[in-house]
Amino acid sequence: MIRHSLSGSTGWSRRDLLRLGGLTAFGVAAGPALAACAGEESGGGGKANLQFMYWGSSFEQKAIQKMLDEFNSRQKDASVKPLYTPQEYDTRLNTLVASKRVPDVAYLGAGTAYRLAEQGKLVNFYPYLKKHPELASRLPYTYYWYGKDKLLGTQTANEVILLWYNKKTFQEAGVDHPPAEASKAWSWDTLVETAERLTFDQDGRRPSESGFNTKQIRQFGLAANFNSYGWYPLVRSNGGDFVDETGTKFLLNSPEAVEVFQNLQDLMYEHRVSPTPAQTGNNAPTTTVQLQTKRIAMAIDGQWVLLDMAESNLDYGIGVLPSYQEPTTIGFAAATAAFTGDHDDKTVELYMFHNDPRYVDLYKSGLWMPLEKKYYEDQAAIDSWTKNAAHPPEFRTAVVDYTLNNSVPMFDQRLKNTDAIGEVLTPAIQQIQTGKHKAKEVLDALKPKIEPLLQGWYPSQEL
Repeated sequence: MIRHSLSGSTGWSRRDLLRLGGLTAFGVAAGPALAACAGEESGGGGKANLQFMYWGSSFEQKAIQKMLDEFNSRQKDASVKPLYTPQEYDTRLNTLVASKRVPDVAYLGAGTAYRLAEQGKLVNFYPYLKKHPELASRLPYTYYWYGKDKLLGTQTANEVILLWYNKKTFQEAGVDHPPAEASKAWSWDTLVETAERLTFDQDGRRPSESGFNTKQIRQFGLAANFNSYGWYPLVRSNGGDFVDETGTKFLLNSPEAVEVFQNLQDLMYEHRVSPTPAQTGNNAPTTTVQLQTKRIAMAIDGQWVLLDMAESNLDYGIGVLPSYQEPTTIGFAAATAAFTGDHDDKTVELYMFHNDPRYVDLYKSGLWMPLEKKYYEDQAAIDSWTKNAAHPPEFRTAVVDYTLNNSVPMFDQRLKNTDAIGEVLTPAIQQIQTGKHKAKEVLDALKPKIEPLLQGWYPSQEL
């Protein structure tokens, strides 16, 4: 996981690239610390000297180190060292794989994880499901299956997409705040109407008022999100999808999907309630900062934003996404996998430990959400990670219940060949975002480009 706003000006954000395995979005080459990798330390038969490879912010680094220290304190015949790699992750990992000095447990983007699993380099967790029942009781979409009875692991943690807002901007405008229950989700029209009432130029005029100055907008009502995790839940809510059930037919030019993309474009260029890429700039502040400074009043972003929100002095709120036909959000995250070696049982033990909410602070602090269903169904389990100052009162309905009852999997978590697909999809989504072409024109032109790249879905399997 990465701690940042996850916002971006393209259809595929830095986080998208991370999930898909395009980790070369980082910009610093791997350093000499490669020599410390566990592959050369973990000789068979003796103590298991393990290594945990991961990316993330300095905050995540601190939390992971604490988790690893706790794991070590409980072990007599194993120890684990971190291989923290915040930049050039994929390059470094590929080097380790080529030199046969792989880590034992590692964060992996989906594309990389499936490739390594198919090459036989990763532990198949299927035989461990009975030994570790907590692994068998996770949310169904969090698993990474690559064949029948072949499981490379699960998401590192879970995330969903939400509607964030600055309560003060709503109070000042006399506007009702977004609902925190899926059954009460706004329609798209209500979202637009509310955003219009929350948008002002420097003289206090709204977009619908005469003399509204588009070149001097003080506050935008909403930040449109053109990242894949921003538009996909809306497309699913409207009855559309990226591809069909076979994973070989492109559907993003369907009327349902076109409507969503055109609505997103219209937020900026017709309704003028959302900043354009030119108004946002290449180095936009985080969602938290933009809400805090009242540059925007609302934003569609991930649950991971809670960490920054909780650490700020912003009086924020959480709502569910607007709904077209059915209230819908998405559940998604990068994978954690384990490499095969001389100590697979200990490696699996570390794997199970690394994202257990009992040992990792990232759940209570707001960056991560648990994987096991009990953390969304059992009140005591829910309280164990949400009953604290970081989680506001509406978190139960706006996030926990919303996740359990209204989340669908992100398409790129199971779709094959997503790296190549992303290279074609990104510039097309940019054309819609910049307003150069209408959504239908762009998405119709995408069909003959993306359809030849579609290779179907990786399997899913019920437990």
